[in-house]
Amino acid sequence: MKSVRVVVVGAGVIGFSTAVCVAEALPFCSVTLLAEKFSPDTTSDGAAGILFAGKFPDIPLERQRRWFKNSFDHLLDIAQSQHSPEAGVMLSSGWQIFKDVQADKKPFWSEAVIGFRFMTDSELKRFPEHKFGHAFTTIKCECSSYLPWLEKRFRKAGGLVEQRKVNSLQELSNSYDIIVNCSGLGSKLLVGDNKVYPVRGQVLKVEAPWLQHFIRDGDGKTYIFPGMHCVTIGGTRQEGDRRLQVDEGDTKGILERCSGLEPSIGKAKVLGEWVGLRPSRRNPRVEREVVQLQGRRVPVVHNYGHGGWGVTLAWGTALDALGLVRQCLHEMPLQAKL
Repeated sequence: MKSVRVVVVGAGVIGFSTAVCVAEALPFCSVTLLAEKFSPDTTSDGAAGILFAGKFPDIPLERQRRWFKNSFDHLLDIAQSQHSPEAGVMLSSGWQIFKDVQADKKPFWSEAVIGFRFMTDSELKRFPEHKFGHAFTTIKCECSSYLPWLEKRFRKAGGLVEQRKVNSLQELSNSYDIIVNCSGLGSKLLVGDNKVYPVRGQVLKVEAPWLQHFIRDGDGKTYIFPGMHCVTIGGTRQEGDRRLQVDEGDTKGILERCSGLEPSIGKAKVLGEWVGLRPSRRNPRVEREVVQLQGRRVPVVHNYGHGGWGVTLAWGTALDALGLVRQCLHEMPLQAKL
């Protein structure tokens, strides 16, 4: 009999990464993942899924660096293994370009990626409006393949998966000993967090097999990310905007801006359009608390609010969440574990 019952709420890249970490590391726990939506209907599914990160204002840089490096190393192992095509994880080289020279020329994650360097003048020539840039090799993780692959890995570790909407933590309190909340934007209602808000992202998937290198404008609004089967181009960052329908004006703007960086985009066939709401927060919430639910004190571990950096930081924050679950276990009364 597995003694401690753990439930993970949320089936995006944060939820499944966390569920896999817990199920594989703690075989004496029975781990169930509950979610209303699964791949291909999660926000993670539309993510470009390329690894670099912005800086969060109130989280120690060392911790952010560790999140990035742990995620990068985990995905690099997959990219260099036989699982790469099934998991949708591949190496990707290219450029991040800026209209002005950055005060902080080297991002905090520069040591973790492969071959990071500043772009040469001759490389920058093709981007006349940009004065500075980074060249490096990173990883692209395509969640439409990666999430089903993680689910398989989770089930292999003994994990249970159930599709249902969780409206409150109260409904979980009698069935589980530890709750892990990876509900993204859902945390606004589930745990009453008003600090989490949507940032609308719209992207296009295009057929352009001749494009081999990613290009990302440093402002994060214009990008071209070649993948295994198509090229993702974008995008938008519309704070507080909850519209899930495709906006034709945005589509036109994306095609124009991306053609400005890569003229051949004009020749690419549009395969599809996608809109998603990034679960943003000033800082991701990766912490634990004890909540009073129906007369019981139940430990809750939170892991959500990564905004546009979910794929980038998923494995790193999942390992932190695993550490928090271990702390909950240490503090449990002995009879709960028996």
